[in-house]
Amino acid sequence: MPFPFRTACASMLLALAISTAHAQPVAAPAAPPSVEAFFASAKFGGATLSPSGKYIAARAGAEGQRDMLMVVDLTTNTGKVVAAYNDADIDTFRWVNDERLVFNVQDKDLGTGDKYYAPGLFAVNRDGSNLVQLADRFRGAQSLGRKILPFYTYLFEQPGPRNSEWVYVFQPEWAETGKLSHISLMRLNTVTGQTEMVPRPAKVQGWMLDEKGEPRLATGTDKNLTTIYYRDPANNEWRKLASFDPYKQDTDKILPVGFGPDGTLYVTAQAGKDTRSLYTFNFKTGSINPDPVIVTAGYDFNGKLITSKDKVLGLDFTTDAHSQEWLDPGMKALQQEVDKALPATVNLLLSTPKKEAPWVLVVGYSDVIPPAYWLYNKDTRQVSKVGDSHPAINPRQMGHQQPIRYKARDGLDIPALLTLPPGGKSNLPLVVLVHGGPWTNGTAWGWNPISQFLASRGYAVLEPSFRGTTGLGSRHMLSSFKQWGLAMQNDVADGTRYLIGKGIADPKRICIAGASYGGYATLMGLVNDPDLYKCGVNWVGVTDINLMYKGSWNYRSDMTDEWKQYGMPDMIGDPVKDAAQLKATSPIEQASRITQPVLMAYGGVDERVPMYHGKQFYDAVTRTNKNVEWIEYPDEGHGWHLPKNNYDFWTRVEKFLDKNIGPGSQKQQ
Repeated sequence: MPFPFRTACASMLLALAISTAHAQPVAAPAAPPSVEAFFASAKFGGATLSPSGKYIAARAGAEGQRDMLMVVDLTTNTGKVVAAYNDADIDTFRWVNDERLVFNVQDKDLGTGDKYYAPGLFAVNRDGSNLVQLADRFRGAQSLGRKILPFYTYLFEQPGPRNSEWVYVFQPEWAETGKLSHISLMRLNTVTGQTEMVPRPAKVQGWMLDEKGEPRLATGTDKNLTTIYYRDPANNEWRKLASFDPYKQDTDKILPVGFGPDGTLYVTAQAGKDTRSLYTFNFKTGSINPDPVIVTAGYDFNGKLITSKDKVLGLDFTTDAHSQEWLDPGMKALQQEVDKALPATVNLLLSTPKKEAPWVLVVGYSDVIPPAYWLYNKDTRQVSKVGDSHPAINPRQMGHQQPIRYKARDGLDIPALLTLPPGGKSNLPLVVLVHGGPWTNGTAWGWNPISQFLASRGYAVLEPSFRGTTGLGSRHMLSSFKQWGLAMQNDVADGTRYLIGKGIADPKRICIAGASYGGYATLMGLVNDPDLYKCGVNWVGVTDINLMYKGSWNYRSDMTDEWKQYGMPDMIGDPVKDAAQLKATSPIEQASRITQPVLMAYGGVDERVPMYHGKQFYDAVTRTNKNVEWIEYPDEGHGWHLPKNNYDFWTRVEKFLDKNIGPGSQKQQ
């Protein structure tokens, strides 16, 4: 073994035993929860039922201890730690079959820049026996005196049918330029270590299994062409299924979602509409069948299938919130039973009933309740608490969150989330929190540590889904092209003014904040709307679009050459044709116009937005603005991994906001 195995203390075994007691209301203390309550590493890292539903595996830790893997026999309600180490933490884990689990590890005490080992790959029986290392944790040494897979071997996301000793793993292969070339897929026996390579149809970067757990789809992108390949079950030969330009909003392109138990392929497509819906694909015609399976009105379908051995039971998807829609009457009835037992939360069923056992795993959440895991017994109709993601959070101290919509100045409809502090209704200090990406889904309704931390400190929080936020249809997406610092920025400002007009936000106490693209929007907000924002918080933010195109000997970016050549010129701006626009929308070029207080933080090993962005802007802005606070975390990447850095950063944010738009700002007046 590359690191020593250890056993757990008895208190941990007792703490992890499934509790049948319901949570009791606790009187809200006067002081808000600590910063650690929001941003500490989770002591409970999730749970999953075995294929039979008789056993539950969970990752959990305790103060001063490493995360371990535990299995509980639900029939006897007895638990056992099956994997634990002195110098590593259990990370992801999965049931291979009812007797065996596969897992990898991490070191949660190391930042990105200090990571020395890969995650490795291991397998163990549910009773803790037959522990096998399957993949190395570092280049070179073969730790067990037997052949194991190289360190760049990773567990494939799709689990398959979980009825054998085998799982799928993948290995990325890199070109001489250092960029990803393709991804190889192989079957791996978790007992013997035997492998079987899956033949590739081309240099593909993505794979999808079918209903039997067999590789059925592969996706590869070469330059500006993405091709989907289908492995015909009749002859196991690969053939091209569809092709499209990944950087264009092609209304004809299909995006695979998954396979049903009968081999039906489910895809999303626009089919002439603004938003993407879920359809079945017709292999004979090479196109979708005309009737959609589900239409998520106003939203692109973004989710997955929930299946049994013989049919599609339902759909798990996100619109303005994460939810499930059941097609099977039995599952609908079960959902109603669970909701009756847990009336305070939105309840997602993470497993389906099995003949062998009555238990169903549930995760419940709301805007004020962090995700918590429960077991529901369909025979007794009782629920048992498994674990809390944030046990130190008191829901009574959280602020309620509501979806809102407002019109941008050009008439575009902008969805947003508004979180109000407990008891707050009007004339509130406001933090406008801009999501990164920018072409991502943004945020969905539910408990969020950042927005709730800010709300607990007395601030209203606005999270706008400005144009470019994905999942809202083609028009919303296309209207963002070449609009960094322009219409995209106006969407954020228009939402801010909307809250002022409604009397919710105090126009004299508003700060803009965000990470990555959100950091860019923070700085451009201070440039474009100095009358609106009194301060800005930017972490790991882009500070110049041209810097995204360029490389230098002293910093490295993980942006691909294909993205720079085929995506960025049309979606963000061409460095030659749009030179004047890129200069006008560059925080570095416009730094002298920023006079408000700024807090900015960067990671020393960030390859998405290298620290060079931050240092260049800091040098430019401090020539004319001395009210700029610089934070550097040398061991962090694109965001904060270490709890100590999270605590430090958000403590600084709290003091910064208090001084500029909170009670501290009023004391200075």
